Amino acid sequence: MRRRMYLFGALSAGSLVLALAAHAQEAAAAAGGFSTASAIGLLAAGIAIAIAAFGGALAQGRTASATMEGIARNPGAQPQMFMPWIVSMALIESLVIYALVIAFMILGKVK
Repeated sequence: MRRRMYLFGALSAGSLVLALAAHAQEAAAAAGGFSTASAIGLLAAGIAIAIAAFGGALAQGRTASATMEGIARNPGAQPQMFMPWIVSMALIESLVIYALVIAFMILGKVK
């Protein structure tokens, strides 16, 4: 589990570094053509949304698994488990949507 968290942190930091490099070379894009900065910005946006989608899918799978296991062990607790499950799924999905918005912001900065 710890190794996954380190890997996720390293990938997140890497995508941020790519986004910073894209913003640092905005003058090159003004010269015209397809610059290295725009390519790096596109790559950073793609990596950011890919990591967010992977993390969100993993979290939703674990949440659904834990909820279904709890319901299987105690079917009478289903009404008490349903609403927290829906809320947690919505919160997980909102984090992926925030990553999508950030990816669009990165693409907006890249010309």
